[in-house]
Amino acid sequence: MNCKISHFMQDLNSLNIEKLEKWFTDETVISIPPAKEISGKSRILALFRAIFRRYEKIEWSVSEIFNLGNEKYFYQTHSLGYMYGKGMYKNEICTVIQFSDCGKILYLSDYFKDVKVFK
Repeated sequence: MNCKISHFMQDLNSLNIEKLEKWFTDETVISIPPAKEISGKSRILALFRAIFRRYEKIEWSVSEIFNLGNEKYFYQTHSLGYMYGKGMYKNEICTVIQFSDCGKILYLSDYFKDVKVFK
């Protein structure tokens, strides 16, 4: 259970789109503010490219993981980095994630404590 999230977060922290590809399918749906909910592997990877370009450096660390059943989890993340043109960035994020039986992400939705930085 926690293994999938740990591996996903490790790939996310690599900031390498090729490592993220294996997590998504054309049926995956994600919601990461300030973007609207999107679906499909290619659109999701394009969103991550855009997110990564906003940061000089960014790292996420998971502090709590809760199993909600049916391969669905809720986890808390601390985000720390530097945004181009805006300086230091830090935030707390809560995420709901659901995996398929084969370990792909079906659904991911992030909730940020501080959304002012995205305006």
